[in-house]
Amino acid sequence: MVAGSVSPGRLRRRLVIAFVLVAGVSAGVLAGGSYLMLRQARLDGSLQRAAADARYQLVLAGQFLPLTDTRRADLLTSFEASGRHVLLIAGDAEASNPRFAPVPGRALREAVAAGHLGYQRSPDGARPQLLVVGGRIPGSTAELYVVTVEDELVGGLHQLRTALAVGWGVVVLLAAAVGNTLARRTLEPVGRASRAARAVAEGLLDTRLPVQGRDEFSAWAASFNEMADALETKIEALSRAQARERRFTADVAHELRTPVTALVAAGSLLGEQLNTLPADARRAAELLVTDVVRLRRLVEELMEISRLDAGQEIVAVRPVDVPALLRTIVDARGWSGRVAVTGDAARVPTDPRRLERVLANLVSNAVEHGGGEIRAEVRQDGPLITVTVIDRGPGIPAEHLPHLFDRFYKVDPSRTGPGSGLGLAIALENARLLGARLLVHSETGVGTEFRLELPANGDLAGEDGPR
Repeated sequence: MVAGSVSPGRLRRRLVIAFVLVAGVSAGVLAGGSYLMLRQARLDGSLQRAAADARYQLVLAGQFLPLTDTRRADLLTSFEASGRHVLLIAGDAEASNPRFAPVPGRALREAVAAGHLGYQRSPDGARPQLLVVGGRIPGSTAELYVVTVEDELVGGLHQLRTALAVGWGVVVLLAAAVGNTLARRTLEPVGRASRAARAVAEGLLDTRLPVQGRDEFSAWAASFNEMADALETKIEALSRAQARERRFTADVAHELRTPVTALVAAGSLLGEQLNTLPADARRAAELLVTDVVRLRRLVEELMEISRLDAGQEIVAVRPVDVPALLRTIVDARGWSGRVAVTGDAARVPTDPRRLERVLANLVSNAVEHGGGEIRAEVRQDGPLITVTVIDRGPGIPAEHLPHLFDRFYKVDPSRTGPGSGLGLAIALENARLLGARLLVHSETGVGTEFRLELPANGDLAGEDGPR
């Protein structure tokens, strides 16, 4: 068997998704954790440097005490000239540069008022991004806040975050590609096995799987091949046995036809002379005539089943009035007093001879094995013409229903019934030729219902087998 690619399926998609999830979550956690740790370290480092610088600037600011108006202006000018932006609060708030004049928050003012060094940062996304560190000028109640611009630091962190996000996306794409490749290679033996099993199910019994390596799939393939070998051998043996059985049936029916014909002729003559025979001989003659009739019926059914097996039966389609045909069958066989036929006229293109064979078998089965009221109903149900034969007899036990259409099968284990066990099997084969379905439903103590579903359009491509 030639190996091919496995079409994407649910299992393959699940494996790829699982692989991508594992890789994506792992890479995402690693990238996110690394970014947060690095961001915190960079911000802490910036704060430590700003706090150390603020302490130094507070000492320098002490040189401008006492803070007269002139000294305040000199302090602000001196700090701005040195490249540091400051905010001085000594009664009023004055900034060395109006562009960098943040308003200290309540928490920061309280920390500074308590004599501590405090800080605050601008909200994320604010421009410019400012870090404000402040404290009291030694020897004074004036507050000095040193402003540090962190735009460069925040910009670097944004670039790092973007790079990590892109890297995470690349990892996810690579994981999807690798996962798809691994899933395809892993599931390739499963795909080959699935195609092989489908081929065997379709009748290609010579299908085998290649055995490569010593892994689990190779052991699986070897086991599949052994099973296929055994199955092929068994089916070939069954086919030969079935062919022998059919040939035997055809040969027996053919060989019996001539002597049975002679027996029937002799039986007919004997039947005409029954009244002239002595009483003790009359009973034996009656039994002989009855058994000859049964033998003729058996031979005829064997001949018909042989022709059906050989595929020699031809379907001749023409319009048929199903209720009229059913009434003709009942009247011709003398069942009018036991079988009630109901239903409106329903014409269908089909083979009248085969349909008659099926209907006669169903009604005959109800008459011989059923009991009580027997009804034969015809109705049109959409695209189907349904013929239902119902009796109120003892019913058929559930364990017999699956075998009811088997050849020579009888519900009576003693096989003393009047039938040959071929009637329903012949009915089933003829129903298949008509594209019809034959169904049975029975309940012990309630009765039995046989239903023939015939396509109203005469389509001969029906479903096989009873249900």
